[in-house]
Amino acid sequence: MGNKTDVIVVKGTIDELLPGATFRVILENELEIIAHLSGKMRMNRIKLGVGDEVKVELTPYDLSKGRITYRF
Repeated sequence: MGNKTDVIVVKGTIDELLPGATFRVILENELEIIAHLSGKMRMNRIKLGVGDEVKVELTPYDLSKGRITYRF
């Protein structure tokens, strides 16, 4: 299925909380994307707020959506 080497990892800052556990994230390169929490962050109940710095994984197929994998 998905290969972990196919992802692009970037840092960003949460700009807005959206319904359905999704977030608007502004990346380091000033792009704005929609991201959701990874399964392990949901399982461990990691809470995020506006202004938190996060690590986001993007696929090369759709650079407007991503997965939040780490909070700094």
